[in-house]
Amino acid sequence: MSLKELKSLQTQVARAIDEFEQRKKKEALAAVEEKAKSLGFSLNELLGAAPVRKRAPAKPKYANPANPSETWTGRGRKPRWAEAALKSGKSLEDLAI
Repeated sequence: MSLKELKSLQTQVARAIDEFEQRKKKEALAAVEEKAKSLGFSLNELLGAAPVRKRAPAKPKYANPANPSETWTGRGRKPRWAEAALKSGKSLEDLAI
């Protein structure tokens, strides 16, 4: 076998090992979750992990008068259009939706 063929084979073997390990982890996790469920618990309860909370995205409060599709929630850095409007003498109330 040539060096190129050997390196290709090495890459394929590494990928196969990775896939095998991932498959085994998923199987183990499913088995543990099933066992916890059969005992009347969730896996998060047993591990003490807090459930992941998802927040709704913040609603925009300000819009660019020149292009209303450009909005800003008032959080984080001010967009360039908001800074330009403030420098030209407008207030944030003028940009409010």
